[in-house]
Amino acid sequence: MSNPTLSTREYRKCRMSNGVKQSELFDRWKSLHVCKWEMNVTEANVFKSALSRCCNAPVYLFTTQKNTPQGSKLKYEVDTSGTLTVNSEVFSMFPKDMPYSRSQFRKCAVVGNGGILKNSQCGKEIDNADFIFRCNLPPISEKYANDVGLKTDIVTINPSIIYERYSKLEKRRRPFYEAVQAYENASLLLPAFYNTRNTEVSFRVKYVLDDFESQQSVFYFHPQYLISVSRFWSTQGVHAKRLSSGLMLVTAAMELCNEVHLYGFWAFPMNPSGIFTTHHYYDNVRPRPGFHAMPTEIFNFLHLHSKGVLHVHTDTCR
Repeated sequence: MSNPTLSTREYRKCRMSNGVKQSELFDRWKSLHVCKWEMNVTEANVFKSALSRCCNAPVYLFTTQKNTPQGSKLKYEVDTSGTLTVNSEVFSMFPKDMPYSRSQFRKCAVVGNGGILKNSQCGKEIDNADFIFRCNLPPISEKYANDVGLKTDIVTINPSIIYERYSKLEKRRRPFYEAVQAYENASLLLPAFYNTRNTEVSFRVKYVLDDFESQQSVFYFHPQYLISVSRFWSTQGVHAKRLSSGLMLVTAAMELCNEVHLYGFWAFPMNPSGIFTTHHYYDNVRPRPGFHAMPTEIFNFLHLHSKGVLHVHTDTCR
């Protein structure tokens, strides 16, 4: 990030150190806003190169026929002792190759589900992005459109949603199909190979869409990609049982997009001005404690914002 109207001393105040305690974060974030955000192309390219070396989303983000040949044994992300033999049926579910390339999109929006999106008026700005990522089937409708937008290109689905809302798709098939139609032609992305429990229910998502002749694509994270992403962020201080879906998408976006904008990423019960916010923009149900390291993830995003690598939006959009 650079701003020619700031003195060197003022510019340094616009940088956020990794050593900041959470108790200081709000004040530092508010002071950071005296500086107009500008992308630092050099810093962004350095970070993108680091992600390319460790993770390589343009090749390994999705499980494809090219990176996972028929007959190969696919190792699970956490059930490392188990493998899945890629038979002809499984192989046919994979795309031939990754549909996206490095820096394919000029401006991307990664939309989290944080309550900080309520009354943000960011919907139009989000929808104007060239590519839009969303996490875990959040509600998008006219009710929320002014704040979160309506367009989606990729939306993740945590298999726990299929278990809890749709009876593992053993009974509730049409309601699931109707729910994902809100995303129109968006692709669905699932961690089918996180563990053995996720695999069958993730495959059912594709079977259901095929049965209803949906045009939506279903993709599966490559387990090695998620392992690499987890290792990368552990070097940045993010230690959790499981990285959030949001962090996985942000990581991929930083390789696939020239400019990355984050909306709805906030893990605290109040906004930077000290006003109470719900956990999600649509409810106040909090995640299982100890599963994700959300405050640490958010801190890393704010640090990258201060370096001009990506833009975190926490204010209302104008």
